[in-house]
This record gives sequence, structure tokens and C-alpha cells, in this order.
Amino acid sequence: MESVHSIEELLTFVREQPLSMVYVSRPSCSVCHGLEPQVENLLGDYPKVKVREVNADEVPEVAGEFSVMTVPAVLIYSGGKELFRKARFVPIRDLDQQLAKWNYFINEE
Repeated sequence: MESVHSIEELLTFVREQPLSMVYVSRPSCSVCHGLEPQVENLLGDYPKVKVREVNADEVPEVAGEFSVMTVPAVLIYSGGKELFRKARFVPIRDLDQQLAKWNYFINEE
């Protein structure tokens, strides 16, 4: 996953993408490290979904701006509007269903 290093960069990213995902993590979070490869694998099925990872230690403003109180957090956006959010325990099946639904409505012709 490509990383962002400022809150401004992240805000611009979510506003400009038709369908995007934000993955919020911390280097010391073992759950984050276990979930990340599963999310990356799942995203292989959705090539039109753009994704960025943000390190909550490096960009602490993400907590206030995106109301992220625990990590890992997975947020799905369309044009700056939040569509879905899961934090701490992120069931891959739920994430897959949400991505399939929103990808169909937003990215499919």
C-alpha cells in the first residue's frame, strides 16, 4: 500500500477519488501487521479502488480529522464521503462485501 505522510495529503486523496480506502495503522500494532496482507490480497480483486495507508503515529491528526480512536481502521470513501468503517477487528468477509457493493455502484459502467 502506498503511504501518505500528512493530513492534507490524505484529505486530498479521499476527496479526489471516486472510490477509495484508507488503512490506518501503527508500527507497534500486531493486529495491523496481521490484517494488512489480507487487505492487500483482497484489493487485488478491486483494481479500481485506490488505497492509502496512514501511520497514526506519524500523522496524529488522523485521529481527530477521521475520528479514528483505535487501529487498525479501514475506511471506504467516495468523493470525500464516508461509506463504510471498521476498526480494531475487521472481518475480511464484511470488507469484501462492502467493496463489492460500492465498486459495483461507483466503478462499474
